[in-house]
Amino acid sequence: MMEEEELEFVEELEAVLQLTPEVQLAIEQVFPSQDPLDRADFNAVEYINTLFPTEQSLANIDEVVNKIRLKIRRLDDNIRTVVRGQTNVGQDGRHLKRPRKRFNNSSAKSKISKTKQKNQSKWAMTRRRQYGEVANLLQGVMNVLEHFHKYMGIPQIRQLSERVKAAQTELGQQILADFEEAFPSQGTKRPGGPSNVLRDACLVANILDPRIKQEIIKKFIKQHLSEYLVLFQENQDVAWLDKIDRRYAWIKRQLVDYEEKYGRMFPREWYMTERIAVEFCHVTRTELAKIMRTRAKEIEVKLLLFAIQRTTNFEGFLAKRFSGCTLTDGTLKKLESPPPSTNPFLEDEPAPEMEELAMEKGDLDQPKKLKAPDNPFHGIVSKCFEPHLYVYIESQDKNLGELIDRFVADFKAQGLPKPNTDEGGAVLPSCADLFVYYKKCMVQCSQLSTGEPMIALTTIFQKYLREYAWKILSGNLPKTTSSSGGLTITSLLKEKEGSEVAKFTIEELCLICSILSTAEYCLATTQQLEEKLKEKVDVSLTERINLTGEMDTFSTVISSSIQLLVQDLDAACDPALTAMSKMQWQNVEHVGDQSPYVTSVILHIKQNVPIIRDNLASTRKYFTQFCIKFANSFIPKFITHLFKCKPISMVGAEQLLLDTHSLKMVLLDLPSIGSQVVRKAPASYTKIVVKGMTRAEMILKVVMAPHEPPVVFVDNYIKLLTDCNTETFQKILDMKGLKRSEQSSMLELFRQRLPTPPSGAEGSSSLSLMAPTPEQESSRIRKLEKLIKKRL
Repeated sequence: MMEEEELEFVEELEAVLQLTPEVQLAIEQVFPSQDPLDRADFNAVEYINTLFPTEQSLANIDEVVNKIRLKIRRLDDNIRTVVRGQTNVGQDGRHLKRPRKRFNNSSAKSKISKTKQKNQSKWAMTRRRQYGEVANLLQGVMNVLEHFHKYMGIPQIRQLSERVKAAQTELGQQILADFEEAFPSQGTKRPGGPSNVLRDACLVANILDPRIKQEIIKKFIKQHLSEYLVLFQENQDVAWLDKIDRRYAWIKRQLVDYEEKYGRMFPREWYMTERIAVEFCHVTRTELAKIMRTRAKEIEVKLLLFAIQRTTNFEGFLAKRFSGCTLTDGTLKKLESPPPSTNPFLEDEPAPEMEELAMEKGDLDQPKKLKAPDNPFHGIVSKCFEPHLYVYIESQDKNLGELIDRFVADFKAQGLPKPNTDEGGAVLPSCADLFVYYKKCMVQCSQLSTGEPMIALTTIFQKYLREYAWKILSGNLPKTTSSSGGLTITSLLKEKEGSEVAKFTIEELCLICSILSTAEYCLATTQQLEEKLKEKVDVSLTERINLTGEMDTFSTVISSSIQLLVQDLDAACDPALTAMSKMQWQNVEHVGDQSPYVTSVILHIKQNVPIIRDNLASTRKYFTQFCIKFANSFIPKFITHLFKCKPISMVGAEQLLLDTHSLKMVLLDLPSIGSQVVRKAPASYTKIVVKGMTRAEMILKVVMAPHEPPVVFVDNYIKLLTDCNTETFQKILDMKGLKRSEQSSMLELFRQRLPTPPSGAEGSSSLSLMAPTPEQESSRIRKLEKLIKKRL
């Protein structure tokens, strides 16, 4: 029987191997040979003449013939070995001829497994459903055809290929019919476990058209989940959200049942367990979406969050059990299975509460993760809740409103921060509570959806950030009051003895600093919040996350707080400056210690600045801003009041110059005044004080200078003040007490001496006039320096 099969296969090969010149050339390139017998144009006469070129060589003819016969036997043995090997792998040589007659009769195709005789052929195996053997044979045929893929232009090879495809189609239909019989679409599941026939049929399906495998998977999963659709119909009590746990408990039991009964029926690379779970998720999402649309009015936030929590827990359960390789159409990945001694689906999955992480200052910027690593199953069911998340957003809107109201009530109940304690200037605890709640909401919502609901939640965040800034921060800043009237020297002396002029109490100063520090914290944390929201929202929606307006609101609170602190200290110094301008400076007879108004200003600075500095220790840059703004406010006001001191005698000008220098030194020391730790004042602040107070000193030096000769006086003014404004020059003349007639000539000379710019000779003359300093002025300045050193 084996020899008959070999003969038939050789006949087929003889018909196929009438090779075209192109095929022959390809074979010579792949298998180069120098043997004349391998040449396509082999000529027997020429070959014999080559072996026996002369008559004498015929003497060896018997030896040559024996060698040729030996070579023929070896080739026969090789051919026989190859042919028999081919029959053992696929029996394809014989089957490529015999099925031809069967396939020409279309009615015989549907009965091929019933009409063939019992033998070792593939079709006999198919009839007996020996799919395991068929899989091996079919794979061999496919491998052979793959090698001849480039030669499908040859009619014989193309015909063989078409016959094999037809056989595959018939085989696929038979396998589908077997699965339909075992797992009918209608009716109950077939009792008992799977047969080996179906297991081997799956091996064949792996080789056939992928659509056969897909159809098997689809039918089996549909039949396996048919009970689920009946048990959890929309009209059933267990279908509602409050019993959503039962859905997930049901599928876990089904997965256990599948593993026990059918786990070995399907190849591992089909990932049937995961596919069943994934299809369950798709069906569940559809069913839940349908029932929630019908009963939307019954959805409350607690019920919604309960259902979402249980669903996300189940999605996390899937992520631990499966790789998610069946969620895409890509190449399936190898899935590591659990130890055979345990079944993962029997484990009871815990249901943790929604993540709540406390937020301290800057906590949003910490590197720790807010949620678990990427879960390929995230949203596979829970996506159905997204259209109903408006219930959650509305609930958060209400909760945050109540939270802000509680903050307001708590602030009123607690009152102002206590002075001289660590509470002064501290960040209000309510802002930390607010951002803790924000963080919880952000984490929850990002687990529910990263789409439009996150944008809606951001809008709610913006609303209550503004309300917190208005109701808790700006709304609790102390209100300013009108300043008291001008004070006399006597009243200033009384102030020095203990009476207070500052409008804000120490508690109010602490409160302003506390609100400023809180606004600074809110500003920094809001910026971090914006960054985190952008990280969690869909990339296409990041441009819609913008909290710049809210950050500007907190910046405004900071500016307002600093301005209040500046105004308070500034206003406290106003009576002293008013008293300075009302003194009779023309009657001062000698230069003494610093004037009472200077003592009053220094007193208020020493009262306010240490409190402000200590309460802004955590926000040092804003304390520096306070110092700069106070200097920019106080120094121009001091110069304005200085111009009101008129007329001034020479001694009076010397006293004012001493007072001005004293104030200059105090202002330079203002950032660290009253502090045990002396810090160098910021360069930006020092520059402002030196520039402003030096101008005040120059004004007084000009006043002290003799106005005769007028040219020297005018040039000294221009040199010292570099101020071309006639109004300022007019004020200087008023301070000197010159008559109007004298002032007119001085003003005219001033206009003439203004640089226009000066020409060479005239300019050098002017410089020579301005360069020398009168001897008397030098003497007075030395006396002032001695007095200042004595005071220090």
